[in-house]
Parts: sequence; structure tokens; C-alpha cells
Amino acid sequence: MQPLKDKIAIVAGGTRGAGRGIAVELGAAGATVYVTGRSTSIQRSEYDRPETIEETAELVNQAGGKGIAIQVDHLDPEQVRSLITRIEQEQGRLDILVNDIGGEHWTELFNQPMWELSLEKGLRLLKTAIDTHLITSHFALPLLIQKPGGLVIEVTDGTADYNQQNYRLSLFYDLAKTSIIRMAWGLSQELRPYQGTAVALTPGWLRSELMLDHFGVGEANWQEATAKEPHFVISETPQYIGRAVAHLAGDPRIDRWNGQSLSSGQLAQVYGFTDIDGSQPDAWRYIQEVETMGKPADATGYR
Repeated sequence: MQPLKDKIAIVAGGTRGAGRGIAVELGAAGATVYVTGRSTSIQRSEYDRPETIEETAELVNQAGGKGIAIQVDHLDPEQVRSLITRIEQEQGRLDILVNDIGGEHWTELFNQPMWELSLEKGLRLLKTAIDTHLITSHFALPLLIQKPGGLVIEVTDGTADYNQQNYRLSLFYDLAKTSIIRMAWGLSQELRPYQGTAVALTPGWLRSELMLDHFGVGEANWQEATAKEPHFVISETPQYIGRAVAHLAGDPRIDRWNGQSLSSGQLAQVYGFTDIDGSQPDAWRYIQEVETMGKPADATGYR
């Protein structure tokens, strides 16, 4: 079954991580997915990572959808405008917009007072994490609202409840991730008259390519990373949040979520999907009830 067979989606920032997982699962549900980002087979972004938008688009094809890779710097309004013009010409519609441009993740910006951090890098993080979402929505939403039922998903890190009670790594990072949650709420107000829905969505502890490399493991042996970080036991694949997005996009009652802050683990309980290993990790409940409380790592009852 492909419930999204006739749907057109943009996954902005679909090169790797959550964006790649979302693009692939939308493809598995039958969608046509425009995969955008800066890293291509002939040019890398400043991340200098090997993953490319072409690889993601091919994974979408293999999953059963149609993947179209387009290089876009989402800080450049003209590049984004050109992307939307092309989609309008080729498809005549847009049903799903996923903003997953996450901002630069310089670890040296973490766990220090903001006055000791690089102002240049801090401001760059805010621009790539917030301005990109605003620019993309500005140009994409006029096409999305032409038909009722449009869906905007703002991908962030953390739920509204968790982020209100916990400081996230540094002032710059905290501002970036909490701003996206508020942005989704604001968009929900503006989309409501057009029967559109906007939500903020967070994965749990994501086993992205970057995180696996950090621990020196792969997906096949990821459990070995728990020797270095025991709480990694609650981690999840990018496909898990991808399945959350696919189920949201196929929900005939999607408007019930409008403006809310959601997580992959929360939606797994509602829709009944699992991660690729058949489990249902509930990372944010685990983080609050186990990790934050200083308890030994034990995912029993949380996945």
C-alpha cells in the first residue's frame, strides 16, 4: 500500500540524518520527494561529509517513491524561489513541506558561556537553523495552500515541554531549537484558514551518520557505542522519524495535531509503527525519567 502515491513533498535538508530517513519513508509511502541540500556528488558543503542529495533521491526510488535531487542553499532566497517555481511547473502542487535544515553543529559551541564562544559561528548557527526555515516557508507556502490539507513539519531537537525545563547545550543552540517549536505554532495559526497543518517534530537520540561516526560504529554494531555512552541504548534510526512523518502525512485527521510539538516516540504509540528493529523507542520519556534523574542506563519499558 502507498497511501501517499499522489503526494508531492519537499524535504529541505534531505542529505543525511533525519532528513534522509524522512525522504526515504515518504518514498516508501509512494510520494514524489524533492530532496534538497548543498552536498552533491560533485560538491560538498562546509560539513565536508560524504553523503549527497543524489544518494538520498536514489534511496527514495529504491523504497518505491520518486526521488528528485536539487542542490539548494536554503539561505539563498533566489535558489529557494527557483526550487518552488520548478516544482510548480513540474507538479502543479505541493502537499508536504519538511524543513529539516538543522544548522551547523560545531561542538565547540556547546557547554560554555556564550561570551566565551565564537560570535561568528554562533550567529552562523542561528542563520542556518532559523533563517533557512523562514526563507523556505516564505516561498513554498503560497504553493502549498492552493489545495486544502497541506502539511508543514518543522524538525527540531527536543519537545516543547522538555526544552522549557532544560537548557540545551549553549545559548545559540538552545535558541535555535526552541525557536523552531514556536515557528511551527505560528505557522499553524496562519495555515488554519487554508485547512493546512503545521507541527514541530523531534526525533529522539538519532543514530545519524554523524553520530555513528562519532562513536566509531555502524548501524550493524551500534550497540557497541553503549560502552562509551550507556544511554545510547535508547537511540533510534532516522527511519523512525521518517515513519512518523509518513503517518502524519497520511492521517485524514491531521488537523488534530495542528500547532503541537511532537516526537517520533510519541507518534509511534499513536500510529503503531516501529523502528527498523521492531522496537518503539520513547527517547524523551527515557531522558526525563532515567538519564536526567541520574539512573543507570536501562531501556527496559522504553523501547
